[in-house]
Amino acid sequence: MIDIGPLLVFFLVNFLAPVPGPLKIFVATGAFMAAMVTALVFSAVRYRYVSPLLLFSAVMVVVLGGLTIWLHNENFIKIKPTVYYALVAGLLAFGLATGRPLLKAVLGSTYPGLDEEGWRKLTRNWAIFFAVMAAINELVWRNTSTDFWIGFKLWGAIPATLLFALANVPMLVRHGLATEDAAKPVEPGPIE
Repeated sequence: MIDIGPLLVFFLVNFLAPVPGPLKIFVATGAFMAAMVTALVFSAVRYRYVSPLLLFSAVMVVVLGGLTIWLHNENFIKIKPTVYYALVAGLLAFGLATGRPLLKAVLGSTYPGLDEEGWRKLTRNWAIFFAVMAAINELVWRNTSTDFWIGFKLWGAIPATLLFALANVPMLVRHGLATEDAAKPVEPGPIE
């Protein structure tokens, strides 16, 4: 909820805000900014840790959201996903080019048993995915209405990300992903 909660706040406020249609994105952007700051504080207090991706996303939301509201120009919040996706894709690609799959540093404990080849492939796959998502976001926000863009974020980008993560599972399993329970041999129980 720390990661997805602020985004849900954005969508709910945009849908429910009692203001005229063109103003909804500005109210939703303000709520998104407040929710991101709340998520950062909650993570820092509750877990005594703020993930680098959450911090990066929060800085982008606050900066681009602030520009959106200050300049009354919704394009800044619309390019936030493009900038985020492109920077993450670039960082992952840089890590691959230098022989350091950066996802291992960020998600190492999430995928126990994953071998180096698995980390390399996972990093490559996500780098490509984020580059494609950056291009798609650019196409959508530049060629459609704000309402369509918001619908695309909710019903297109989020499900695509979840489906892409699931599509990687067979590759992860082939490269050693295992849970502790799956790694232990099953001993036969007593016969009754």
